[in-house]
Amino acid sequence: MTTDDPDAHDTHYSSSSDELADRTAGESGDGSDGGGGDGNTNESKTRVWLVERTYGDDELNLIILVYATPDGRYYHRRERALTSFTGPERETKASLTVSRNDLGTVDNRETRDQYATEATRVAARHDPDDAV
Repeated sequence: MTTDDPDAHDTHYSSSSDELADRTAGESGDGSDGGGGDGNTNESKTRVWLVERTYGDDELNLIILVYATPDGRYYHRRERALTSFTGPERETKASLTVSRNDLGTVDNRETRDQYATEATRVAARHDPDDAV
């Protein structure tokens, strides 16, 4: 099951748009987190949306992708080598579904509000599997 609130078991993210709620709560095969699972299909998943894309400050040529829940309370961070952005299989998706265990908590109120605004904007403009 996919939810936007890692603490909820049977609830979906509420929004003023039914379409947004459906897309936010839905599972997507291509947008799921493809790595690191133990094969347990009952593991609770959460949909997150791309909210930030930055370059690393070191010489490793890393792109840092931050995805967050539409309420901005939780985030998922990925680091990818700049050279890994070639080919359709390495597209950056608008949304992912990730394990609750792979989410961090956003403690800063300003950052939480920023993530909520951006996640909601991306969800309204893109399907989860859209390349962005």
